[in-house]
Amino acid sequence: MKYWFIRKTYGYGWVPASWQGWASMLVYTALIVFAVVRHDANSYSGSDTLYASVPEFALYTALLIILCMWKGEKPRWQWGQEKKDD
Repeated sequence: MKYWFIRKTYGYGWVPASWQGWASMLVYTALIVFAVVRHDANSYSGSDTLYASVPEFALYTALLIILCMWKGEKPRWQWGQEKKDD
């Protein structure tokens, strides 16, 4: 199976590793931007926009994490490349 997302070299999480992973990140970013623009058109202040957008941010982020878990390597904390015994 080809992974869409691979484990980060430093820290915990994933990075895109294929065009499908990059497309997923592009869709995620577009959804976030469109949510802010849509809520900003109907709000009176920046805090109103933020408060209205946070539930959508949480939903989109949860969906992205589920996708990363499904189509990516198992995440774990690491710091640098794994050392191989020669």
